[in-house]
Amino acid sequence: MQKISYFSIDLTEVSIGEFRKFAETINYKTEAEKRGWGYVYALGWVKKEGWNWKKPYGIKDELNEPAVHINFDEAQMFCKWKNKRLPSEEEWVYAAYKESRKKPSNNFEYGKTYEYPVGNTPEGVNCLEDCDFDNYVNYRKLLLKGNGHSKVGFTKKGINGLYDMGANVWEWADIQNKSIKATKGGSWWYGKEQMHLKHQARKNKNMSAVYIGFRCVKDLN
Repeated sequence: MQKISYFSIDLTEVSIGEFRKFAETINYKTEAEKRGWGYVYALGWVKKEGWNWKKPYGIKDELNEPAVHINFDEAQMFCKWKNKRLPSEEEWVYAAYKESRKKPSNNFEYGKTYEYPVGNTPEGVNCLEDCDFDNYVNYRKLLLKGNGHSKVGFTKKGINGLYDMGANVWEWADIQNKSIKATKGGSWWYGKEQMHLKHQARKNKNMSAVYIGFRCVKDLN
């Protein structure tokens, strides 16, 4: 985890391997597993049989891929199991765009706010067309658009030493709304616009899709 002000945040998105430990320990089945399908967008939302966090694209997973097809409450449940929580939208934005390390690496400047989670440009993250990244797992044959996610921590290290705050998969963040929550950072399905500092996205908290993952934060006492 990386310290950011009064909280610390996971360096990477929660992986399938991490989520597997949680699910097996408490014998938990996600909504996507119980209903038998997950969402993907292909000229409208499409239900894909057998797609869930164990098999994000309906085929055998790798443990260091991001855990997706997880709704907001399920992500929050995992974080609480780890004695953490999901970030608020404000916390997520602060961690993603403002360098808070006194001696930052990768030519970042302490106290500076950037337009993208990897700096002034989106280069080096897993997004569509704009980001010059080719180390994805490559699920193109199963998708209408894009190549799918990369393994966690395989893209360019960004602000505050964090990985994949821009693109790869959307990440859940909390807002003051009981049924609608924020998703941050864009995903591999989109170009650079969705990972820009000023971009906001909202989804029903019960949504679970191949594009949405999460990471946790921990309050510092």
